[in-house]
Amino acid sequence: MAKGWFVIHTYSGYEEKVRVSLENKRISMGMENKIFQIVSPQVDEVEVKDKKKTIKHKKIYPGYLLIEMDMDTKTWHLIKSTPGITGFVGPGKRPMPLSFADVENILKKKEKTTAQTVMRVKFEKNETVRIKEGPFANFTGLVEEVSPSRGKVKVLVTIFGRSTPVELEFSQVQKL
Repeated sequence: MAKGWFVIHTYSGYEEKVRVSLENKRISMGMENKIFQIVSPQVDEVEVKDKKKTIKHKKIYPGYLLIEMDMDTKTWHLIKSTPGITGFVGPGKRPMPLSFADVENILKKKEKTTAQTVMRVKFEKNETVRIKEGPFANFTGLVEEVSPSRGKVKVLVTIFGRSTPVELEFSQVQKL
């Protein structure tokens, strides 16, 4: 069979252990010419908690690994006999390789999301925050709306005695 990308299902939370185990088996069994890449697509997220930034690695597809390999009896057995792997994803008993376009989309998604590191901050409605930068720097206000997918928060700021909604990036505000 020809070289292709396949999806492997693992126990949730064991993706990295399985990936390392497969890498070690690949090298110890001299199968570098049959198993080429083992990828656990993930992105880095910056989470701000108690005014401290931490970087978390978040899996794009929890419970799955991508593997580029030549599918034959030896490689199939190596994968199936690795602890933590429940099997290949696909119809029937023989796994089907992913299309080149699908693999490209998955890897591009990983690169695209990694390039624009996602900022995760836990803001809540009616919480008091201080604006750190921009034209409203040092103003305080109440959180009216949180948009985690966009990384933005809408804050009601009192200007000249009137509440004015201001949309800001998570990085521009901090909890009080």
